[in-house]
Amino acid sequence: MRRKLVVGNWKMNGSRQTVLELLGTIGARSKAAGCEVAICPPFVYLDLCNLVLSATDIALGAQDMSEHASGARTGEVSATMLTDFRCRYVLLGHSERRTSHGESDETVARKTLQAIEAGLSPIVCVGETWEERQAGRTYDVLARQIHVVADALNSSGQLMSLTVAYEPVWAIGSGVTATASVAQDAHAFIRQCLARHSATASQRVRILYGGSMKPDNAAELLAMPDIDGGLIGGASLNASQFLSIIDAAVRLEAVQ
Repeated sequence: MRRKLVVGNWKMNGSRQTVLELLGTIGARSKAAGCEVAICPPFVYLDLCNLVLSATDIALGAQDMSEHASGARTGEVSATMLTDFRCRYVLLGHSERRTSHGESDETVARKTLQAIEAGLSPIVCVGETWEERQAGRTYDVLARQIHVVADALNSSGQLMSLTVAYEPVWAIGSGVTATASVAQDAHAFIRQCLARHSATASQRVRILYGGSMKPDNAAELLAMPDIDGGLIGGASLNASQFLSIIDAAVRLEAVQ
């Protein structure tokens, strides 16, 4: 059984005070969680979050990393630097990185390999834009993004180390959420893509939904057979909302 995973992506938000307040509230509930929980803060707060989370079972993650192990690369952060701060997860290929920073599928694949080799668990984001969806290209986009990464990992036997996050780009920050059935269809297709590389991996790799999951839709989305958790953006900055989503995942874990 694939255990539910709820990941908060804070993006470029937060301050020392808000980090302490938010993690203080969430951390107090962490021991009761029946699912896995992770937080991905901005790089500058990794050390603070590491200290605060050390007494909890909440995992720490990063929002990105370099495809290179080290070197003269000003402003970049390597995978081994992240492990120094006890990061367990790292987000890769987020649509905002693909769009604003021009990251290609091949770049994402190279980062994924670097992450795994350093002992991190990569969460690779895939998803289509509204224009691509309207043009009927959703499955073409998802297949391309998945197969480039899966090919790279399969060649090194590391596909089982992957987590995928489906984030329909048209739903991120828009307040519009894919219906549970639309999200399930995309997740099922991603699992079919993984099965072309490894039948075992396709059943074990967790696929998270990352398109504006909120307390009022979390239970319905998380109940879908191929949705194994959520990559939460705005709602992860609100302790009450984030805990509500975690609670929905915990309740589903209890009945499965």
